[in-house]
Amino acid sequence: MARIYPFRALRYDTARVNMGDVVTQPYDKITPAMQQRYYESSPYNLIRVILGKHEPNDTFDGPNPHNVYTRAAEYLTNWRKDRILKEEAEPALYGYSQTYTVPHTNEVRERRGFIALGHLYDYADKVIYRHEQTFPKHKSDRLALFKATRAYCEQIYMLYSDPAFTAEKLIFGNDGRPGSQTPPADLTITDEYGVIHRVWKLTDPHLINLIVTAMADKKLIIADGHHRYETSVAYAKERSAQLRLPLNQPRDEDEKISPGHLPTPPFPEAAMMMTFVNMEAPGITILPTHRVVHGLTNFSSPDFITRASAYFDIKALDTPDLAALANSQGAAFLAVTGDGNYLLTAKPDVIAEVLKDIPARQRQLDVVQLHSIILDKLLGLDQETITRLGNVSYIREADEAISLVTNGEADIAFLIKPITLDQLKDVSFSGDVMPQKSTDFYPKLLSGLAIYALD
Repeated sequence: MARIYPFRALRYDTARVNMGDVVTQPYDKITPAMQQRYYESSPYNLIRVILGKHEPNDTFDGPNPHNVYTRAAEYLTNWRKDRILKEEAEPALYGYSQTYTVPHTNEVRERRGFIALGHLYDYADKVIYRHEQTFPKHKSDRLALFKATRAYCEQIYMLYSDPAFTAEKLIFGNDGRPGSQTPPADLTITDEYGVIHRVWKLTDPHLINLIVTAMADKKLIIADGHHRYETSVAYAKERSAQLRLPLNQPRDEDEKISPGHLPTPPFPEAAMMMTFVNMEAPGITILPTHRVVHGLTNFSSPDFITRASAYFDIKALDTPDLAALANSQGAAFLAVTGDGNYLLTAKPDVIAEVLKDIPARQRQLDVVQLHSIILDKLLGLDQETITRLGNVSYIREADEAISLVTNGEADIAFLIKPITLDQLKDVSFSGDVMPQKSTDFYPKLLSGLAIYALD
């Protein structure tokens, strides 16, 4: 079962700070230019905690290390002491909506969910499912930060299925479909991408327990935050052994839910902060993440196209036409090189034979064919090589990917179509995983709306 918990969040005091000046995008979406802008926007911007600047004299060993992680902990401690961050008076859940325009369109959508603590499960427990692989380096960085700060400053994004829209009706008074009326939010922020974020604080114990009960039978899929989730599970197991407390045994043995009782984790590290979004509701957008390849030895575009023609039908294009990609049937990519643009459309029978050892649900995916055939077989970049050498960059914007090739900074770019939500569900619930960066859920969850402090 999926256990969720209300919590007494640390939140910025809006009488002391302008919320728009202190919140950030998630740490892994912050460029150096964004990092600098966040630093300059406020001395209390959360960037100093989630992605601080390294300094030349940083030390990591010895009795008194001083580095990006210890500074993050110092900022949190000082902000709490100075009441910039204040702990809520009572446990709460937080309704959360994001109103946005789908990139490169005029379509406006609203994505709704809620922020709560979610219990940490091993994947083998079949409560929480992943959909893509992770990078070891990112996990070690997040673990070092978490051990120093003892706080979750960012939520991970979880998907669940509920055709009855139970949580939406309890939190927002309706199911979130167009025309529905929602009570006024307690907090509204517009971010740098024009996304409007709204938060509702929910403290009524009866309402909270209804939501807890509604979520109890749900299976969860990680949409964003695989690295942080796996890091947290590892730390929860470590603390479980140290405290001699079982990770999966509830504090309340009977888990009796009554109007006056609110569930709590068996120990603080057994849960982390999550945003839960119903997959059946409107408003979910998945964007493609394009691949840009650089650092290849003696790369030849004509030679690549010749070899690729064994697996794909090739059509030369005057320009890297995304419409041609969108209108293509089956798995397809746009290959952008310094001397030509090509639409590659998979030959299904050939692909099926080459990837016969991969489950059918996987081998039909564009991103799997890209990694298994193009990157691995044709360019010699298996996953170990990519992880070790960093030959592949993951880019959201097609124009940026194209410019890296035309400017001579990359050898070739592959523009791809987005994974669908049905494909993601099929792969995740089967226990399979896709390559890293297979999905790009838009918009991202803001960091700094609430903080789960373990101490």
